[in-house]
Amino acid sequence: MHIAAHAIVCAVLPHGEHGAIARLMTPEDGLQPGYVRGGRSRRLRPVLLPGNVVAAEFRARTEDQLAGLTVELVHSRGPLLGEALAAAAIDWATALSAAALPEGLPAPRLYEALDGLLGAIEHAPSARGWTAALVRYELLLLAELGFGLDLSQCVATGASEDLAFVSPRSAGAVSRAAGEAYAARLLRLPPFLRDGGEAEWPDLLDGLRLTGFFLDRDVLTDRKQAVLAARERLVQRLRRVTN
Repeated sequence: MHIAAHAIVCAVLPHGEHGAIARLMTPEDGLQPGYVRGGRSRRLRPVLLPGNVVAAEFRARTEDQLAGLTVELVHSRGPLLGEALAAAAIDWATALSAAALPEGLPAPRLYEALDGLLGAIEHAPSARGWTAALVRYELLLLAELGFGLDLSQCVATGASEDLAFVSPRSAGAVSRAAGEAYAARLLRLPPFLRDGGEAEWPDLLDGLRLTGFFLDRDVLTDRKQAVLAARERLVQRLRRVTN
């Protein structure tokens, strides 16, 4: 097995005295793990930061063997780790990708979306500028894993207008007329997910609540659920920004 590509660092775990096992998101080959010799050294620690883009080369004799991995830094997002909100967002987006995606599943749309999200976190003037991208990335990840939400029409009436809620049971949209009487049991569908455009903080927080429900229920189960702590830290920080 030989893969050479630019890739996004998603997770790094120490291995042995000096090495590390890194999990990288590649454009064509999905999430790939590899052993980095000297990965905990002073030279490589700043390279193997979640969110960084690296030139990666994976080599293994067989498909079942953990690949040896060499990396060279292409783009560092290390300076963002000194900003609490940006660091929390990068931590969550990369941890989610590493925990939720099966290794080797080709997901070029997810790679592009994650790269775009990290770029938005890096360049947007405020957190409001990238939170919508985070919600959309979570929605795309749910869809790629087979847990997509149907936001095209009301599951009760078939109507495609005035969709205001999402059913937690069916993951389908519900119109305002059909769902108003059951609003307490439904999840709010913020307009920016339905119509596009910019969003204010109440809608962004509703979007995070919506995707968070389905990530918790359908994707991050059992041992994977530990990564939700990173999401909770991020959401708490975002709520403080809005108050």
